[in-house]
Amino acid sequence: MSAALDSFNTTLAHLLLPHGPAAAATASSYAPGDYSIHFFLQLAIIILACRVVGWIGERFLGQPQVVGEMIAGVLLGPSLLGLIWPDLQLAIFPKETKNVLYAGSQLGVALYMFLVGLTLRLDHFESKARSAAAVSASGVIAPFLIAAGFTPFLLRVPGLFAPTVSTANATLFMGACIALTAFPMLARIINERGLAGSPLGTLSLSAGAFDDAASWCVLAIVLATFGGGPGVAILAIGGAVLYAGFLLLFGRRMLAPLGRAVEAEGSMSMGVLAITLMAFCLSAFIMDAIGIHGIFGGFILGVFMPRGLFAQELKAKVEPVAVVLLLPMFFTYSGLNTRLDMVNSPSLLLIALGILAASIAAKFGACYIAARLCGEDKPTALGIGALMNSRGLMELIIINIGLQKGIIGPTLFSMLVLMAIVTTMMASPLFELVYGRRARESGVLGSVGAVSPQV
Repeated sequence: MSAALDSFNTTLAHLLLPHGPAAAATASSYAPGDYSIHFFLQLAIIILACRVVGWIGERFLGQPQVVGEMIAGVLLGPSLLGLIWPDLQLAIFPKETKNVLYAGSQLGVALYMFLVGLTLRLDHFESKARSAAAVSASGVIAPFLIAAGFTPFLLRVPGLFAPTVSTANATLFMGACIALTAFPMLARIINERGLAGSPLGTLSLSAGAFDDAASWCVLAIVLATFGGGPGVAILAIGGAVLYAGFLLLFGRRMLAPLGRAVEAEGSMSMGVLAITLMAFCLSAFIMDAIGIHGIFGGFILGVFMPRGLFAQELKAKVEPVAVVLLLPMFFTYSGLNTRLDMVNSPSLLLIALGILAASIAAKFGACYIAARLCGEDKPTALGIGALMNSRGLMELIIINIGLQKGIIGPTLFSMLVLMAIVTTMMASPLFELVYGRRARESGVLGSVGAVSPQV
């Protein structure tokens, strides 16, 4: 009995260790079963952490669920769990399993943005096209001008940028980071604040989509000049324009039969759902393959999908799994690559605060001014500025690319992480302060989360 118990305890202790045969060059390797063991445990922990931290954020800090999920992802990484219990953190999230988690995270965020595109009100976009274009342009131009002003100073601080990065590349990269709006985060906030069907929500989503696309195109240019070759930028920008143009000309006509089939049957069949999900996967693949990002493939296809019963049925079948199960993987994967202990001196903290202040001025201030110049009233313009100022984990994605490609160092990476967290956490409270609370009192908006279902 004692030997059996010892054997059981040994087996239990080694549950999360590799079970594959030893390779010649390494001590151990991961068998297929090892990945599934970790994957299911990771999912359970991710869901638990996201729901708990999200509830705490909503209950005590007035933050939407999505901000709690973002923070939970960071807490599960080296910034907290890895700091206080590194062995446990590595046992749950070994680096060998990150690729599996990455694939699941991309599926989650792209599918979520597909549903966001499905709910986009094109009539509101058309009525607000001028304002959306102005807000988007100001949200890109101002950050690059400000980046051009302070990037030369950052280049003189050792360790922030790689020694081989030129001033032009560094400026373009910082401009892209500041110009970025957390598109998935913005969509979640808009849905949870009851803005999904409103002109303000549609204007902010449209401008945010354009700003993110511009930032990714600029990143493609930086990567091209940093060693990827001009073909990277040509493929990314040219491919995105061609694909968007194709969907604009033929998308609704090609996809209309799916809507008619659902209307005729009164519900969505498994066949129609399979075709829809296949189209979504192909769209995400195209945008990912050309070097933009799969989330834009999901979003733009959703924009051209049939509305009515088709949209209702699709959301009912896909939305719960996408939001509760898949999307939290996106936040956790980025959190696993985030360290907040790198800004460890007063001078570096001062630089981090300067980057934060410049980022807020460039995004919040510029978008507010542009909205006012386009005729929006002051509360609406302030609300747009507050929403557009959110960076979220899209920021973490782009700076992770910069770190992996050797453009920036770990210290600047951490400063930009701090900027992303602060601007995201301030978005919802600031929006409620300058617009949401007054709009709810006047009846323009319903209660939080009551107008639109959480996508």
